[in-house]
Amino acid sequence: MSTSVMHAQALPVPVGQTGIEARWETENRRVWNEQRHASEEYELVYEISWIAELGAWRRFLCSQRRVQG
Repeated sequence: MSTSVMHAQALPVPVGQTGIEARWETENRRVWNEQRHASEEYELVYEISWIAELGAWRRFLCSQRRVQG
């Protein structure tokens, strides 16, 4: 599995009010589709958040879609 494109975008969330710093990252990856027995390219969108109460980063997969090409 390899990463070909990555994009990060800051969210308009005021850090002082929520205590959470967040951004989005998009990665295009080639993944194996077991049903089709083929390698396909997918766009994966992650939310990356700093949780102040835990003192840790959290990475959550928000969406994935197959790239038509």
